[in-house]
Amino acid sequence: MRISPLTRRRFDSFRANRRGWWSLWIFLVIFVVTLLAEVVANDKPFLVYFDGGVYSPVFKAYPETAFGGEFETEADYRDPFVAELINIKGWMVWPVVRYNHRTVAWDLPVPAPAPPDSQHWIGTDDQARDVVARLIYGFRISVLFGFALTIISAVVGVTAGAVQGYFGGWLDLLFQRFIEVWAGLPTLYLLIILASIVEPNFWWLLGLLLLFSWMGFVGVVRAEFLRARNFDYVRAARALGVGNLQIMFRHVLPNALVATLTFLPFTLAGSVTILTSLDFLGIGLPPGSASLGEVLAQGKANLQAPWLGLSGFFVIAIMLSLLIFIGEAVRDAFDPRKTIG
Repeated sequence: MRISPLTRRRFDSFRANRRGWWSLWIFLVIFVVTLLAEVVANDKPFLVYFDGGVYSPVFKAYPETAFGGEFETEADYRDPFVAELINIKGWMVWPVVRYNHRTVAWDLPVPAPAPPDSQHWIGTDDQARDVVARLIYGFRISVLFGFALTIISAVVGVTAGAVQGYFGGWLDLLFQRFIEVWAGLPTLYLLIILASIVEPNFWWLLGLLLLFSWMGFVGVVRAEFLRARNFDYVRAARALGVGNLQIMFRHVLPNALVATLTFLPFTLAGSVTILTSLDFLGIGLPPGSASLGEVLAQGKANLQAPWLGLSGFFVIAIMLSLLIFIGEAVRDAFDPRKTIG
């Protein structure tokens, strides 16, 4: 695929911003690692060799009888009896962190929350769960939630802004009044009411927040379409009989996307912050879910365990800083007034 000179200039400008360029790579490395969370942090080995057979407990459940045990239930690989059975005729390859976000460490030398040690690098929370594992899984679900909310909101908001700005008139006027009324609804109160009726989950939160987050994209796209709809190339396309949809999404939208793309990283950071805030308040993901906000809430409730609050704070601060640096680099890359130094 041939890259246009304008795209090449924007890419070179983005790469010239060293802070944004390295932030992108650091964020991608962390995100890829957390995507493989089941292989990085789990209470099951990701590879077992036993009596000539190869097993993958991370992806498939095996009964204890498959390894010479007595029970038909799933094998507990942390049980010394099961581990001894496997080691007699084979071996196990464990993840770097031998806990997942729900694993309870029953062998703590002190009451939970336990301080950091060789087994729990950042200690445990007040339910004896490994903090490193919860941070890894929490980072993943926060970023995936932010990506989903940002992408869907962008599609809906860009479409709404394009329709408003292109057709204008009464349609634009009525739509703007609707947005003003809709934006005035108290989102937090709706979430509190929802939490009292049903147990919120990933999809409930995504759907409810999507009802309001799309409006952030309408303004910039609407302004671009209002400005461009009377340009000569748009009027010439109409005169040639080109349909409205083709003019909107093939000729005008590429110009409007410049402002939208520079807005995306900041929206992603805001989406991650929203989920963290809801989890901190206790009206986000279900109890027990891996959540950065829940780690912060535990840090607030357990001031005698500073590793909880500090670890949650630094993970969120690093994640948001990387996203903001990437957003600034993208914004400068699409700014025609910026030149490559």
